[in-house]
Amino acid sequence: MILHKGEVLFRQGDESKYLYRVKSGIFKVTRLHENGNIILFNVFYAGETVPHHSLISPKETHGTATALVRSEVETILAADWYKSLEEDPKKALEVALLLQDKLRFMQQRIDHLTAGTPAERLQLLQHWMATYAYGQQLTDLLTQEEIGQLIGLRRETVNRLLRAGK
Repeated sequence: MILHKGEVLFRQGDESKYLYRVKSGIFKVTRLHENGNIILFNVFYAGETVPHHSLISPKETHGTATALVRSEVETILAADWYKSLEEDPKKALEVALLLQDKLRFMQQRIDHLTAGTPAERLQLLQHWMATYAYGQQLTDLLTQEEIGQLIGLRRETVNRLLRAGK
């Protein structure tokens, strides 16, 4: 399946009928809260199988995944995935490695959130995103609000830092 920038892979609350293996591209995952706030809480990229919280058992999706660039995704029927987990002992190691990689990614994200200055946080995010963004600028992929959510800054601070960097 090919998704273009802005197209949705799955929506918050969808049943877990499918899992998705990202072959290329990058996605943001946002969550709509009851008070109307939309928070960007995750990013996933080529090599990942998602949703992460449904790799072992089904659960409705926690957020909405939107393509940030042209992306290719393999659709996996969840029932087939879970059946293969039961039948193939090596599949459990595959899941463990997927979760380990995501844990390491989250540890890196925490490191970025705790970096010294706001400018350093922005620079770390820009460097990280450049690895997966296929040459596109961070501001072409995410809004200033979303950038701020990823690095623990207010939108106004992100705006000021971006202007200063030009």
